[in-house]
Amino acid sequence: MVVAFDGLQPSQVTPRLMPRLSAFADRGVRFTRHHAVFPSVTRLNAASMVTGCYPGTHGIAGNRFVFRDVDPDRPLDVLEPQLRTVQARTRGRVLLVPTLADILARFGKDYVAVISGTSGNAYCHNPNASRLGGAVLHPDFTLPDDLARAIEASYGRWPAEKVPNDLRVRHATDLLIKYAIHERNAAVAFVWYSEPDKSQHAHGVGAGVANGALTAADAQFGRILDSIDGAGQRQTTDILVVSDHGYSTSLGKIDVVAAARAAGFPELPAAGGVAIAPNGGSFLCYFGSGDRATADRFVAWCATQQWCGALFLSPSLGKIEGTLPGDLLGIDGPRGPDLAVSMAWDLVTPAGSEYAGRSYSAGDIGPGRGDHGSASPQEMRNILIAAGPGFKSGFRSEMPSGNVDIAPTVLSLLGMDAEPMDGRVLTEALSEGRSPTPPGVVLKTYSASRVVEKVRYSQTASIWEVGNTRYLDQAHASREASGW
Repeated sequence: MVVAFDGLQPSQVTPRLMPRLSAFADRGVRFTRHHAVFPSVTRLNAASMVTGCYPGTHGIAGNRFVFRDVDPDRPLDVLEPQLRTVQARTRGRVLLVPTLADILARFGKDYVAVISGTSGNAYCHNPNASRLGGAVLHPDFTLPDDLARAIEASYGRWPAEKVPNDLRVRHATDLLIKYAIHERNAAVAFVWYSEPDKSQHAHGVGAGVANGALTAADAQFGRILDSIDGAGQRQTTDILVVSDHGYSTSLGKIDVVAAARAAGFPELPAAGGVAIAPNGGSFLCYFGSGDRATADRFVAWCATQQWCGALFLSPSLGKIEGTLPGDLLGIDGPRGPDLAVSMAWDLVTPAGSEYAGRSYSAGDIGPGRGDHGSASPQEMRNILIAAGPGFKSGFRSEMPSGNVDIAPTVLSLLGMDAEPMDGRVLTEALSEGRSPTPPGVVLKTYSASRVVEKVRYSQTASIWEVGNTRYLDQAHASREASGW
């Protein structure tokens, strides 16, 4: 079983805010260096969890991005209606690699996902449910489509969406327990709670409403544990609790699209144009085919903007001064952006808050509200906690890990051989007798700089490497006057 708390960061898993999850963590394994995939937004991280792959491999580059195989010039929102269009126009290739649901189907096993978050997140869990089996339950739709009527007749309608989203979180728990576990007896059940993300976006990290939503979601997690205990299944069920990303407090919203247009970069397909897809604390950029000159001008412009953080360039454009290669992060691929930009961030604790970390928003999140998407450590470091017969007890893992490791670890616990994935099996946390020697660990730092208009722009990226798997820990940029 996988339980996801959208936007939960490690510092929030405390006995005060989340007594059930905190106690669960004490009995199981806490992964103290767990990481999101960049950009630190939901839909690509959900896709990474269920494929074990980086965005460049699985093909979901953000919450909003350019599907080059559908429209090379216009960003699309990764939501259910749009993904149905992608599926129709690409012969079913919503994702470019198999999901957990696809792999389980080969072994005749069932995958059921109950998602109270966005429809795009839900659709990515099992786009092939109508053809291969399994199920996705979401307030707006089900997969397969004809399942919706039976679910509503048996378990009632989803409550209306609100902030906090407590009623939908409770209904998701009901569906997980009553349908995914008791009715379907799914080999893998995945429930996604839309809190604390929804409340933190609306009210800020650590706000009273957001803290209340956290505690309410924790109580629903407790219901899951109680149900498993009541059925005598605790000793046979492995449970992984994860979040998709961490959080920061917004320093202010920057309309990066308008700023780029004002700086002389028109929309594609105009010559010298750029398509821009804001993703919270980051944005993705696409230039005309092979248009390295425009990319170079755009990088130089970004380097002068105080709200601009780290810059990662697709290797397909060669090397551009001041950027780092996108393949360091696993974002390069058929649908990968030409340039990925993190917004600037700091580790200041806002007045009246107990949580450090601020970043600019390229979306619509104003000052004081919560946001994510950047390469800050507050957003890239999220949670993973696991317990069950397959895991050690009372163990703190200092090994770096990431959302790309969820799928290969789940398949290993089920005794299934996975096809090659970017992530790895978290062998260091498995119970005795199942834990081979973990691979070696190294922290590498990459840097790049550029002087523009007598200002030196510099960036560094810190990346953990565990065997062949990489985890971005943080990427930071700074500016200083240059005599050059």
